Formats: sequence, C-alpha cells, structure tokens
Amino acid sequence: MPRDRREGLEIKVVNPPAVTNNVSVETSPATATRRRRQQRASFAEFRPFKLWFPWLVPAIVVANIALFAISMFINNCPKNSAYCSARFLGRFAFQPMKENPLLGPSSLTLEKMGALDVSMVVHNHEVWRLFTCIWLHAGVFHVLANMLSLIFIGIRLEQEFGFVRIGLLYMISGFGGSLLSSLFNRAGISVGASGALFGLLGAMLSELLTNWTIYANKFAALLTLIFIIAINLAVGILPHVDNFAHLGGFTSGFLLGFVFLIRPQYGYFNQRNNPRGYAAPSAKSKHKPYQYVLWITSLMLLIAGYTAGLVVLLRGTDLNKHCSWCHYLSCIPTSLWSCKSQNVYCESSQIGQQMNLTCIANGKTEMYKLSNDIPSRVQQLCSQLCR
Repeated sequence: MPRDRREGLEIKVVNPPAVTNNVSVETSPATATRRRRQQRASFAEFRPFKLWFPWLVPAIVVANIALFAISMFINNCPKNSAYCSARFLGRFAFQPMKENPLLGPSSLTLEKMGALDVSMVVHNHEVWRLFTCIWLHAGVFHVLANMLSLIFIGIRLEQEFGFVRIGLLYMISGFGGSLLSSLFNRAGISVGASGALFGLLGAMLSELLTNWTIYANKFAALLTLIFIIAINLAVGILPHVDNFAHLGGFTSGFLLGFVFLIRPQYGYFNQRNNPRGYAAPSAKSKHKPYQYVLWITSLMLLIAGYTAGLVVLLRGTDLNKHCSWCHYLSCIPTSLWSCKSQNVYCESSQIGQQMNLTCIANGKTEMYKLSNDIPSRVQQLCSQLCR
C-alpha cells in the first residue's frame, strides 16, 4: 500500500502478514466474513506517518510579503523615487537604481528594518540582525522568487514532519546562512530568505540519507535532488550573489535534517501494527544504529560550528585574510565578468536635512536623510551606489 510520493520518492509499506492458527476452530460463514472485513479495514486504515496540515509555511510567506510592503511604504513608494530604488542582484548585493522606483526599498530603509550589516553586528553587538535579515527582501523579483520556492519546498515538508520541526529548521538554517555570510562578506548589507531555503534543500537530502531503508526509487530520487542542489549552488558563483549565505544555509539544513527529520524503521511500525494474536519473529528497535550516530555527530557539529562562528564574528575577524581561495566559493571570475572590487568615488552635497550622493563612475545619484551615523557610512553608501 504505497503512500505519499515526493519527487518520485515512494515510501514502502509492508502489510503485516495474515494471522495463522494451527488450531482448527469452527466458525460460521457470517463470523468468518465479518472477521475478514475487519482485517481489511484495519489494513486499509494503516498509516505509518501522520500527515500534518500545513499552516506555518503559508504564514511565513504572508509575513515576508507584508514586511516587504511595509518597507515599500516606509520609502513612500512610488512618490519618493530616491528611496524606492533597490534592484535585486542576489541575496547579498543589490544596486540602487533611480530610474525604476517600484523595484524595491532602499538599502537605508532595509538597514533600519534589520538588514544584516556586519559593522553593526561587530561593533554594536546587534546579533539579532542574523535573524531579522531573512525576513527582508531587496526587490519585487527577489521576494517573489524566494516565496514561490518556499511554497514549492516547504509545504510538502511541513505536511510530512509538522510545523515545529520545519519552523526550527527554517530559522536555524537562515541563521547559519547569515553567520557564514557575515564572516566573509564584510561590506554592504544582506537581506533575503535564500539561506533558509537552501537549508530546506539540505534537509531534504539528509532526510533521504538517514531514512534510506524506507524509500523506493531512492537512487533516482537522490540523483535528482543532487542535480537540483548543484544547479542552485552554481548560480552563486555569479558576481553580486552571496553564495556564502547559500552554503551556510545548506550546510546547516543538511546537518539539521539528521537531527529533526529522523524516522523509525518499518520493522518497528510493523510490529506495532500487527493484528492481535500475531507473534513477531523478533523485536525491532525504533531506529537503526547509523541513525543515532548521524544524530549525535550532526548535533555536535552544529553546536561547535555556531559557537566558533559567533566568537570569530564578534571579534571582528575577516576570514578572507585567513583563506586565500575561499572567495572563489562566492564568485569565479571569467571573461564575462570580474569579481574584483574597485575603488569608488562619490560627490556629496547637503540640501537641508538630506545628503545628495553621486557616483562619479556611473553618474547615479541617491538622496539620504541625515542622521548621526551617516558621516561614518559615506564610503559604504558610495560603494553600494557605484555597483
């Protein structure tokens, strides 16, 4: 009785064997018919895993869209084009564009709402930005692409494993993506839920591996899943895409899948659902030994990795100085594009309580409201404007 297919993945359910009795018992035809109907009904109602009603993933989608609408409203879109001009280029980098005021909020507004700014995390100890940045998006296409992916991946996972485990998986994976991103990407701000989405993909892979024995068509499903993950990670080698957030989220989700998405083996379910009077040949443990090993190992790696990452981040260490090749994980230079950051220069002028900043290289202009921290962030704003 196969149940619950996922991407060509088919769970094997082994029906308990019929009850046999060496003692001959005479029963009436009506009694025998009633007994057979009861056995068929019990087999038909047998479900090894509970299906959950998915409400958390749709709620996350609604919350992300609502926050994006709020960020646009704070920019006074579309009237104030100077503050409604962020164009999505990736999770990490987005480029101000004055000519299209409807694409997304400005970097200044996103920073006020909780975008990941490494300097604020390090100097002001605003670690909460590692969580809040995954709820913000830099543009219309950014939020639509992420939310469609979340619906496609997340709803099925929530149906199978429930809102508690998938909710924790989503948040912790997003935190892991933000943490790795902040260790390597030191300039600019970062927003987007792609780290959490890659965490869900990583969890799907580890769930297939740790529950390997209960699936049919497992090799085809494994190759398909690896192909999808490889294609998505390959996009991260393009410039202005924060592949460190993708890698951090994927690694976190992969390890969390061994912790949160472990399932009992079917021998355990069969002996629990055997008809009365049937004696199982041998008792089955709930989980296999390798599942316990993966559970403990993954949990230890997660705790050690997050602890070490936070310590290194709060000390202000730039890991690019200790890893000369790591930048190739996020961008590989080719004849079509360059990954090198160039020196940028801007002209600034003050008009009342606003500062007008113009990039000399491309002529783009952005207006910023003056605040106490604006003078110290002029170089960062100039870099974002000249991208």
